[in-house]
Amino acid sequence: MKKILAIFLTLVVLLFGGINFLEAAVCDSCDTNGDCGGLTCIGDPTPGDGKKEGVCQDQNNIVFCSPIVHTEFKYLIDAIINFIFNIAIVVVPLLIIIGAFNLLTAAGDQKKITTGKNIITYALIGFAIILLAKGLIAALEEVLGVKVGG
Repeated sequence: MKKILAIFLTLVVLLFGGINFLEAAVCDSCDTNGDCGGLTCIGDPTPGDGKKEGVCQDQNNIVFCSPIVHTEFKYLIDAIINFIFNIAIVVVPLLIIIGAFNLLTAAGDQKKITTGKNIITYALIGFAIILLAKGLIAALEEVLGVKVGG
């Protein structure tokens, strides 16, 4: 009961104590000069360098902008698949190395041999599934003649 009361009081303080979480955030990108029309360009390390890196925000309020930059669901799905694919490219070789290390250091221990084989097998199966998912989307785009992602 004390935990629920503490959470409730914390939420009340945060919501009504000066931090306005429910405010509609204007998260427009700063222009190339770092000008936001009266607002502050937050997150641009070098204003005026010609790169749009920051967002325009009111300096007196705390505003949380959506980290999702995709305006359509198909682009979001494409970005998620690309993210998972890029992570898999890094993780799969590491898992194969870990599995090979288990095989090399097994010294006849059947449990370590089985663990090493399973790590390598499941890493390759998982990577094959990720490749098939990416390839299936490309094949469907080609067959249907539409572009699903960006």
